[in-house]
Amino acid sequence: MADYAFTTLWRIPAPVAPIWAAITGVERWPQWWPGVKAVVPLRRGDAQGVGAVYRYTWQSRLPYRLTFDMETTAVEPLRRIEGRTQGELQGIGRWTFVEAAGTTTVRYDWNVATTRAWMNLLAPLARPLFAWNHDAVMAWGREGLLHLLDSGGFSRPIGD
Repeated sequence: MADYAFTTLWRIPAPVAPIWAAITGVERWPQWWPGVKAVVPLRRGDAQGVGAVYRYTWQSRLPYRLTFDMETTAVEPLRRIEGRTQGELQGIGRWTFVEAAGTTTVRYDWNVATTRAWMNLLAPLARPLFAWNHDAVMAWGREGLLHLLDSGGFSRPIGD
């Protein structure tokens, strides 16, 4: 397996609550995040969403899709969400949120390994291309989130 560590930072000119609602409303991601093709609930979690499992299918700029299951392992409302993934990607994802003066900094740390043989075989040469691809998908997410917030169409947070 090839290991990857990505960090994405978004500075969003909005309070944390609607951003949190959009990010925790994962079943609606395909409506506003280009690249998210499907989010299927497999198991509901507790009142905060811990233990929930969703199957995600992503399409990026490159001509392939990735599907993996993500289990929510920790939730601190309006501050942090963490999950463990299994499938074509294995590892840990962590969202953190910090609001100051009406702007929210959203950080996503994604530490994963690929399980597809062709990706592992190409990793020594294609690693920069895979990183570029990840950055593009995350930029789509930021733009989609900004549009969603502007339209007032954010979803309810998990546990509500």
